[in-house]
Amino acid sequence: MTDIQAFLDQLYQRYQDLNVGQVASYIPELAKANPDYFGISVVTTDGRSFHAGDVDQQFTIQSISKVFVYGMALEDWGRDRLLEKVGVEPTGDPFNSLIRLDETSHRPENPMINAGAIATTSLIKGENLTARLNRLLAMFRRYVGQDVYVDMSTFLSERATGHRNRAIAHLMLNFGMIGDDLEESLDLYFQQCALLVTGRDLATMAAALANQGQHPLTCEQVLQPQYVRDILSVMYTCGMYNFAGEWAFRVGLPAKSGVSGGLMAVVPNQAGIAVYSPLLDSNGNSVRGLKVFEALSQEYGFHVFDLAMGHCRFQQSLSPQPSTSEP
Repeated sequence: MTDIQAFLDQLYQRYQDLNVGQVASYIPELAKANPDYFGISVVTTDGRSFHAGDVDQQFTIQSISKVFVYGMALEDWGRDRLLEKVGVEPTGDPFNSLIRLDETSHRPENPMINAGAIATTSLIKGENLTARLNRLLAMFRRYVGQDVYVDMSTFLSERATGHRNRAIAHLMLNFGMIGDDLEESLDLYFQQCALLVTGRDLATMAAALANQGQHPLTCEQVLQPQYVRDILSVMYTCGMYNFAGEWAFRVGLPAKSGVSGGLMAVVPNQAGIAVYSPLLDSNGNSVRGLKVFEALSQEYGFHVFDLAMGHCRFQQSLSPQPSTSEP
């Protein structure tokens, strides 16, 4: 059994020179990312952290934001009301698909695809756009443990080129699935995707979900515990675009990826893990991130069914915490 810090260092060295994949370019600002950036972060539910590489490099959160905004909508509306607006079924279609709206229910299939995320964002309460944005920023600040900011260049880039997302929103408006404040909701969605985070931040946010909604460092309850299961369920089945099934088979953790290169996963009751590397495969997932998580899952028994059967070996890899007692 390899010590976790030593293993992270090994993985960083092993995959640092893996230059497979492409940086996302359909949002012009994302095309400027340095393909060499690579960082791995692990934060445990008791607040210990382990890192390798570029863990403090900022990038925009993109689709990973969908996880946390979904949690906020659950708190605003409750499980049953939200299910009337957004389903929880995997689609088998691309994340930006229009097809799944044109069905009997007219609701988006799940909150991890763009249609579902836009519908979810449209439900966030607030008297105007500024109030809604401030609520979102306050929510993300609780998860991260410090102030978060919108990258205005990326927001404006997404706003100027997000024609497909506008088409999705107009189709949902036609079906009565979102309100008339369509442009306001789209602006809010583009801004949530343009929030700046680091790999260290994402691992901390994932650790809060692993810890039943309690922040591992501040001990603040950032999400009502009854909704953590809902979020993790949707992450497990729908969080990895068209790779969700193979991810569940190979890695077996609730996870969410983003086209900026972030990849975040939750090890229930154990830790949050994040990888940042902007080189993406054809599904829009970080190539290095997939390699790292598969290796971590195999080494420590992170798969949910390993966890359920008591085969997780992660705690044995942690160095004992220093004693605080007096000699």
